[in-house]
Amino acid sequence: MNTSKPARLTPLAVVGAPALMGLYGGVRLLEGSRDPGPGWLVGHGLMFVGLLLFGVVLAALRRGLRPRGAVGRLAADAAAGTAFAGLVASLGQIGIDLYVGAVAVDKADQHRLFDVVQSRPGVLPAFYTVGPLLFYVGLLALLVAAAAGRTRTLRWWSPVLVLVGTAMTAADLALIPLAAVLYLAALAPLAGFTAVRRPVAARA
Repeated sequence: MNTSKPARLTPLAVVGAPALMGLYGGVRLLEGSRDPGPGWLVGHGLMFVGLLLFGVVLAALRRGLRPRGAVGRLAADAAAGTAFAGLVASLGQIGIDLYVGAVAVDKADQHRLFDVVQSRPGVLPAFYTVGPLLFYVGLLALLVAAAAGRTRTLRWWSPVLVLVGTAMTAADLALIPLAAVLYLAALAPLAGFTAVRRPVAARA
């Protein structure tokens, strides 16, 4: 059977998405990277591409689920839809950050531009405070389903590692590189880097 193109992209996305996330976190630690300029643009550009690769990961997670019945399929689709909605919001946030970083002439101008953009109705909740959270909620739901469902494409520790990594970044953005390592470890079985022991049917 021929492997579909999305499936062939999965190993690349599993490694690339957390790696680019970690590189973004590393760039943030460099002096001057939070001011308008090359550091800001490179870091956010890496994260933008990383988020695109997370879209491939989300698709692979949904594809790997084999829910029974209409209710199970609806729940799986709802989790994937939530994650993709949050992903779009996160891409919008990074897009805004890239725009501001590209046109701002200094730190004061950067703050002014952010104030102008974020003061528009709906922008702050859609792209900063609420929208991006949906990505993590949906991702965790898909990971739990992949670890607990009948296909068992992941182990129990995958959603745990992602939850810990997400909590770390929420506590301190300086921990993004370490969180990226946890994400990679959690997603590795999805690309076949770590064997997943499947349940063996009981013999009569």
